[in-house]
Amino acid sequence: MNRSLFILFLISLIVSSCGQYEKILKSTDYELKKTKVKEYYEKGQYVRTTELLTQIIPRYRATEEAEGLSWMNAQCYIAMKDYIMAGSEFKNFADLYPYSKNSEEANFMAAMCDYYMSPKAELDQENTRNAISGFNLFIAKFPASAKAEEAKKYVKELEERLVLKSYLSAKLYYEMKQYKAAIVALKNSLKEYPESVYRQEMMYLKLSSLFLYAQNSVPSKQKERYQTALDDYYSFIEEFPKSLYLKDVTRIFQSTSKVLKVETSTSSKPN
Repeated sequence: MNRSLFILFLISLIVSSCGQYEKILKSTDYELKKTKVKEYYEKGQYVRTTELLTQIIPRYRATEEAEGLSWMNAQCYIAMKDYIMAGSEFKNFADLYPYSKNSEEANFMAAMCDYYMSPKAELDQENTRNAISGFNLFIAKFPASAKAEEAKKYVKELEERLVLKSYLSAKLYYEMKQYKAAIVALKNSLKEYPESVYRQEMMYLKLSSLFLYAQNSVPSKQKERYQTALDDYYSFIEEFPKSLYLKDVTRIFQSTSKVLKVETSTSSKPN
């Protein structure tokens, strides 16, 4: 068979297959559809499988076969890397069949789908938070699971991403010279993530923001705002007496003290 004939043969097979599939889709024979679903699934034809499952799952919802069909549906979507649909199907399965042999896997994979959709730190972190919640739920429901430790590692990784997101968002306000917004964002980040690896830098940025905010304020507000900056300086220097930012922090202290007419000392600390 030459190349042209072979191509024609393949095309005829595809056309014939598509025609047969269209007939199955339109058929009212649900037993045939169920048989074909298993056939398509075994061949890795996941799009066809899910299209047919959408039709037949409602028909078999109250039967013993419903669980298997629902599980197959979730497996198809994860195989296609359609994490939105896969996550939805795994969550539905976990809710509908809590005592299934696949319940543990469904709970874990529901969280994994959100994990797969979790973006880099600069972007919106809704999926990251959903994944953390999902993994924590999994750990609570299946503490003895072989995957519990894996879930904990994912939680730690995702929490670090949230810390980075919080840090970057707060720092952005500072870089844009929106000092009032920076102060609020930095305070919130430090409160929410007190053990952040960016703590020293964020505390410095908060102090610098308070100083610059006071410096750019109207005269009637300056004294109060410089005092707030001075108080923040004492908190910073107490926690980080040998800070990498000591030179800049000292400059802020000296400038603030001069405005407030505060006596400075070599220690630069209050009595």
